[in-house]
Amino acid sequence: MLLTMETLIVVGILVAVVLIIGIYLWTTYNGLVTLNVRVDEAWSDITVQLKRRADLIPNLVDSVKGYATHESKVFEDVTKARAATISAQGPAEASQAENMMQDALKSIFAVAEAYPQLQASQNFLQLQGELVDTEDKIQSARRFYNGGVRELNTRIQLFPNNIFAGNLGFGERDFFEVENPDAIAEAPRVQF
Repeated sequence: MLLTMETLIVVGILVAVVLIIGIYLWTTYNGLVTLNVRVDEAWSDITVQLKRRADLIPNLVDSVKGYATHESKVFEDVTKARAATISAQGPAEASQAENMMQDALKSIFAVAEAYPQLQASQNFLQLQGELVDTEDKIQSARRFYNGGVRELNTRIQLFPNNIFAGNLGFGERDFFEVENPDAIAEAPRVQF
């Protein structure tokens, strides 16, 4: 059976369309995988920084406890906030834990303000400096994570990606937001 020129053109067009769709799906899939891995990496960095801060908290509490033994409620709140931070699974839980931690740190630094000897303690000053540095790193990691989530979510929502992304196994990710943005606007600090 001989193929006519018209049949060859139609077959050629169909092959070209299938090839274009295949290349589109391939590049879309690879782009989404890249963005997904970047978001996972960014979340991992946040958890590392939150763990670093959680590791500093017991030393800070011990430092303040030496001067303010009667402030048990403050120490309990800090301990609960630390536990919530360590056990948080995902951005939503981490956001709630972040709010608890910021309130607890404000309380402990408010207690510290009442004790001039504590404010002059080298150990306390060093812990405070490390905590401020860690808070800066957490904010930086949050910005990087949220930027990756923004890119991924935008790519997923764009047409025609929105038709294929779900079928390829990609869904939108949650931003790491806090309920009270003013609470984390700046790192906790003590005024001397």
